[in-house]
Amino acid sequence: MPDEPRPDAQQNLNAIQTLEDDASTVYMNFCRMNLTPEEIVLSFGLNTQMQITEPIRISHRVVMNFYTAKRLLNLLAQAVAQHEMAFGQLELDAQRRVRTVPRASTPPSTLKPGPA
Repeated sequence: MPDEPRPDAQQNLNAIQTLEDDASTVYMNFCRMNLTPEEIVLSFGLNTQMQITEPIRISHRVVMNFYTAKRLLNLLAQAVAQHEMAFGQLELDAQRRVRTVPRASTPPSTLKPGPA
């Protein structure tokens, strides 16, 4: 009805009901993107190789318009920001991650001073 107050967009999105009975869950660590003027095509797969010597098999493909892509971008940005606030910055460069991972060592409280 025109006289009733309209809920804001966020409340409206939360009110959308979904059925997930037939949804499948897969793990992916590879994504490639292709663009058309109207759509974004995301191809997902699992890379099990340290050195890529064989083609990565694409197992799932998601095609979406740019409006949906922008909503997904905002949701992912919020999720990553919350994760980084809780657990620290995510380093995308694997070489830097290897160099900056703290090594297990003896806690300073258990070290005994040696001769000076």
